[in-house]
Amino acid sequence: MADTINGKIARKYMAHYIDASFGGETADYYRLGEDLEEFNVELNPDTETSKNILGESSFRHNGYEPSADAEPFYAKVGDALFEKLQQIVDEQITDDGLKTTAVEVHLWKSETGENTFEAYRQACYVVPISYGGDTSGYQIPFTVNYVGGKTKGTFKIDTGVFTAQA
Repeated sequence: MADTINGKIARKYMAHYIDASFGGETADYYRLGEDLEEFNVELNPDTETSKNILGESSFRHNGYEPSADAEPFYAKVGDALFEKLQQIVDEQITDDGLKTTAVEVHLWKSETGENTFEAYRQACYVVPISYGGDTSGYQIPFTVNYVGGKTKGTFKIDTGVFTAQA
């Protein structure tokens, strides 16, 4: 990405990757978006407001439960993420078998070298919603449920390597 970003940021510069190795020895980051017209991370804030007998309002924020839906996700032979999703569907894998990591890459913030950008890695669970689809192709849409805190670092696009910040 040799583009210089100024002003309004185009959607393509917020990149979302899923580790298709699902805890393998070497991460195999797959960029989401080829068939997606939209991908939003919903923060799902857990908040509450209350009013006491004095008429005073209070606000409490208990954190976030972020998630995102990847729909549609078309199956492509030889695609590592598809192969893992198909295994999850076939074997009805649950719990930690669904755990992997996601990386969000800010392609508008170039870091120390060419093709290296600011990024945040977070553990997540990738849960298929259904499988099948229409005549446009075989699909396995899924939900990404983010858990734990984010780790700031850099992501090198050409090698797919995330490096945590010291």
